[in-house]
Amino acid sequence: MQRLVLVALVPSVVSTMFLAILLTRHQIGTLQDLTRSTASAYMTQAAVDAAPLLRNRNLPELRRLARSIGRLPHVNQVRILDGTGRIIAAAQSPVPENASLIQLRQDIAQRDAGGKSLGTLVVHIDTEASLLTQYTDILDTLLWVSIAILLAILLSWQQARWISAPLRRLSVAMGGLGRFDHALSVEVTDDSEIGELQRGFNKAAASLHTLHRDMERRIENATQELARKNDALEQASKAKARFLASATHDLRQPLYALTLFSSSLAEQETQPERLDRISHVQQCIESLDRLFSELLDLSRLEAGAMQPELRDFPLDELFQEVSRNFRIQAEKQELRLITRPTPVWVHSDRTMLARILNNLVSNALRYTREGGVLVGARLRGDRIRIDVRDTGIGIPEEHQAHIFEEFYRVDSGHEEHRDVPAQSGSQRGLGLGLSTVQRLAELLGTEVELRSHPGRGTLFTLLVRRGRSKSRTTSPIRNKPRALPRTHPSLELKDVRVMVVDDDQAILAGIHDLLRSWGCKVRMATDCDRALEQASRSEVPDIVISDLHLGTGRNGVETLHALAEHYGAKPGNPPFARLLVTGETERSRLQPALKSGVPILFKPVASEPLREAIITLLRTRTRAAAVSTDD
Repeated sequence: MQRLVLVALVPSVVSTMFLAILLTRHQIGTLQDLTRSTASAYMTQAAVDAAPLLRNRNLPELRRLARSIGRLPHVNQVRILDGTGRIIAAAQSPVPENASLIQLRQDIAQRDAGGKSLGTLVVHIDTEASLLTQYTDILDTLLWVSIAILLAILLSWQQARWISAPLRRLSVAMGGLGRFDHALSVEVTDDSEIGELQRGFNKAAASLHTLHRDMERRIENATQELARKNDALEQASKAKARFLASATHDLRQPLYALTLFSSSLAEQETQPERLDRISHVQQCIESLDRLFSELLDLSRLEAGAMQPELRDFPLDELFQEVSRNFRIQAEKQELRLITRPTPVWVHSDRTMLARILNNLVSNALRYTREGGVLVGARLRGDRIRIDVRDTGIGIPEEHQAHIFEEFYRVDSGHEEHRDVPAQSGSQRGLGLGLSTVQRLAELLGTEVELRSHPGRGTLFTLLVRRGRSKSRTTSPIRNKPRALPRTHPSLELKDVRVMVVDDDQAILAGIHDLLRSWGCKVRMATDCDRALEQASRSEVPDIVISDLHLGTGRNGVETLHALAEHYGAKPGNPPFARLLVTGETERSRLQPALKSGVPILFKPVASEPLREAIITLLRTRTRAAAVSTDD
């Protein structure tokens, strides 16, 4: 063992000494260059410091600077010259007899004057003294390295027999503990402390191997159980979303029928007392629809069923839609709803952004007693800032951090606003509107900001990506529709031919009564086949209103196409105005309607928005026909 230790250590010692000598000689050769470079760095910094002093002719500070440079190691003489070569500051140290001086010069330039030279800094360095200092350090280092190598040789030689080899084997064995593919063990060499360590390692390795195998089995079982529970939760979440979507659609059908019947009753009623009761019924219907929408949106967001489809579209179309949805409500509350026209386009999901704006405007109207609501947009670089501002009761500061939480509602009867009447339970909602806004904004990558002052109103701000505008052209209309008289809205629908297609008899009865009260000529059908039968026995309708889902037959979009073909027109250019009314909210099931480009209203639709949509579509058809005739 001793001979093996000597054979291993002697080459290492010889190699170390040989390398130390070579590196020392190389280091001595570079010491002078290092000294010069260090002095040059000092001079560069000193020249920078001296430039303003020399420009201002601050002689005391220049002398102080020269003295500070002269106190640096191995610096014997310092002179600062002006632009004419005259010495204006100097410092000098005693020069040894065997000194080897070198002279370094550095121009003093003015930075803000294009590098114009103001003077010169001259320094004399004693390189010999620097080398002697470095020689001493190198010799001391070599001495201590030699002593350390000698001690290492002696200690290794003494301890290699009874420490190094067993510990090396134990170290190798410990390195294999992480594999756990088999139980590890080392040979017990003696009964000393090393032997005890070896026996302890063997016991610990056996215990760890057993524990590892048991832990692997438990983790595998837990992983399988977790995967099963996760699948079950995911399926339950999707089933809940499907159930709520289906239930909301089915519940909106009778709600829509109630809306139509109540609107028809209101059109024909003249007694104030009965009109007031009908108004309460309509308010309850609107509250139910709002609650269904909030619950459905929350369920779909939790289930991850809502995914954005980003595209470029004009923001003004969205503002017009918001105006149509809430203008009647604002007028009933004697409030102003202002949507400022804007030419900008945004890059976002149109349906989700519309839902955000609708929730914000609805919330603003709900908590505004006088004044109104303003919706506008501004450019902010590559973003569009959309503002929804109201003059309502405002939100106290202590509530502002929580209003985006689910089921959180601010009590409108707080002390600062006792004059604002408390809202009934049906009108207050579930506190999900702003929570839905926040979640939809996160899906769209849109920032939502809030500023509010109690008694002065609230401002919600959305930052949406800017989109690229696209030119829009109007396709020619071959079949000219009948021109409509421009009269008061209450009389504008008189004698308008309307075909309604819906598979719900209650809805057909309700919309029939409502349209007849407006003076329309109404044709009814429950599916595509019966609609074609009605078309063959009557004139071309001015407008066709269809439900999206019509039982097991063709859907509303296909029915509209079939009617267009029946009248000899292309599906995309029918001789009548088109309107889809649906209670469907699932994006996947709305795709046929969204791709068709047909305007959509979502059940339940109140009478005023329905009448306004019909009038708008008829006027649009009339203007398009006039343009086509002129061409």
